[in-house]
Amino acid sequence: MNKEADRVGLQGLVPILRIFDERKAKEFYLDFLGFKMDWEHRFEPDLPLYMQISKDGVRLHLSEHHGDCCPGAAVRIEIKGIEGFQQHLVQKRYSYARPGLERMPWGSRECSITDPFGNRIVFYEEEEVSGSN
Repeated sequence: MNKEADRVGLQGLVPILRIFDERKAKEFYLDFLGFKMDWEHRFEPDLPLYMQISKDGVRLHLSEHHGDCCPGAAVRIEIKGIEGFQQHLVQKRYSYARPGLERMPWGSRECSITDPFGNRIVFYEEEEVSGSN
């Protein structure tokens, strides 16, 4: 066996989502969805923003750089307590989104939200399947 290959292992995933407006991005991701900003970077003050946000161990990178990614991406984020999360979002009365909760035929409940840049964030919770004897 190759001992070097035994030490290799995937450690996580950090999607990069394209944004076009820092103010709108922060309003949506930080104020509405409840992520926190971990850090932001610009090569110079008037150049595009690149930042990391996180919530409960989930990290996303948001980028104004045109070469990083295309708008219109979709990411799925597993969540526990989706009904309470969805109700919390609705109660915030965000002007541009009032996400619903949908039961999917593949056995999950989902709350889908599109950000101001066309990226779709799908929060989902697998439903418990009771075994039959």
